[in-house]
Amino acid sequence: MALILYQRDDCHLCDQALAMLAAARAPDFDSVFIDDDNVLEARYGVRVPVLRETVSGAELDWPFDAAKLADFLSRRV
Repeated sequence: MALILYQRDDCHLCDQALAMLAAARAPDFDSVFIDDDNVLEARYGVRVPVLRETVSGAELDWPFDAAKLADFLSRRV
């Protein structure tokens, strides 16, 4: 499973998502900051944080809770 967390600098919602990913013992993921990328900003600007599974392209938009995260991760294993 290849995961990317799209996020912003100084984003308290992103910090919450990171804490939730750690608590869920999510697999390793890459963090991509969208702030200086116009394409990513247009796609994810109002949705961050967004967890994306790169193989299927499935995305989990904020807000998500522990149950939604667990469901998303279990379908991607």
